[in-house]
Amino acid sequence: MKKSVKISAIVLALLLVSSFTVFASLANASNNTQTEQAVETVEEQDNSKGSKALASGIAIGLAGLGGALGMGMAVAKTVDGISRQPEAEGKIRSAMMIGVVFIETVVIYALIVSILVIFVL
Repeated sequence: MKKSVKISAIVLALLLVSSFTVFASLANASNNTQTEQAVETVEEQDNSKGSKALASGIAIGLAGLGGALGMGMAVAKTVDGISRQPEAEGKIRSAMMIGVVFIETVVIYALIVSILVIFVL
């Protein structure tokens, strides 16, 4: 069970990176073709915006899913540790909170990158 959860987390992380890269490159390629052409149509601009929105949605969705899985595993292990050693509850809980904060910052970074993809690229 533990190995399959780790493998699925790694696969989700790879999907996040690859989907973000693919959709960002598609959006960038459509932007490059638009700048090479003198006349841009409304359809091309809508296609670029749609690609950016799709890439951002997939990126933040996978980041949120990975963060939720990571936090769920951290909380489960914390509860298990506290049930085994109730006297170390304070230390275990503080270590869990630090870990959860780091997991949450990764999700916030993904949100910031998604917003940058939509509005800057």
